[in-house]
Amino acid sequence: MQIFLDIATEAALAAGVVLQDYLGKLEDAISEKGRPGDLVTAADKASEQVILEVLRRHFPQHSILAEESGKLGNQDNDFLWAIDPLDGTTNYAHQYPCFAISIGLLIQGVPKVGVIYDPFHNELFRAAAGLGATRNRRPIQVSQTSELGRSLLVSGFAYDRRETTDNNYAEFCHLTHLTQGVRRGGAAALDLAYVACGRVDGYWERGIAPWDVAAGIILVQEAGGKVTAYDGTPIKIESGRILATNGHLHDSLSQELIKVPRLSSWT
Repeated sequence: MQIFLDIATEAALAAGVVLQDYLGKLEDAISEKGRPGDLVTAADKASEQVILEVLRRHFPQHSILAEESGKLGNQDNDFLWAIDPLDGTTNYAHQYPCFAISIGLLIQGVPKVGVIYDPFHNELFRAAAGLGATRNRRPIQVSQTSELGRSLLVSGFAYDRRETTDNNYAEFCHLTHLTQGVRRGGAAALDLAYVACGRVDGYWERGIAPWDVAAGIILVQEAGGKVTAYDGTPIKIESGRILATNGHLHDSLSQELIKVPRLSSWT
């Protein structure tokens, strides 16, 4: 696990240099991938190539699932690297300082290693099964908040939110009224990292991909938190839905998410 963690760290730090170099210099090198607002930049692609080079050099037999390149290598391998070379591309394109690199390793489908690197603030979040979770090499843990009314939450909105009523607007409004606030950062990996280090007490989202959350799941778990599906059952990373909390709020937040009426029924 330590070797996997160190190699993932090497890849994330190298990709961070790429993102710093491109920041503010993209000009016209930005395009949409299909849905409005789903951006890709030259920085995404360059960052991913650096990560792939590092992982392939050390683990040529491992399979890879990368946001820009898709599935690579033998997908039947027990070791799968889930890579988001630039989580928060829209933020990055606008030079809004909330973006990160996310590299997670799943072993037989279960997240076991995670590295999330925010190059703008130089914050490196790392975790591996049995090794704990750290921020810039120092141990971190989730918050102790135990009441929703005293909590600060974070969430996000999927790219298809304009096309479906199965979006996050209703939950966002509902929980804003029950808590001290709900933030929307625009980078799922950092949302999970912030749960892990106690900056926020809980996070939920729908419409996400495995590369968005693979690293963050093990980070939250190793920091003492809990990660499940909305209803508290074991998470299925391919489902696109996640609930992550400090553990103390998990049941109450799960119950509130389940009972929120669909947006289409609101007046």
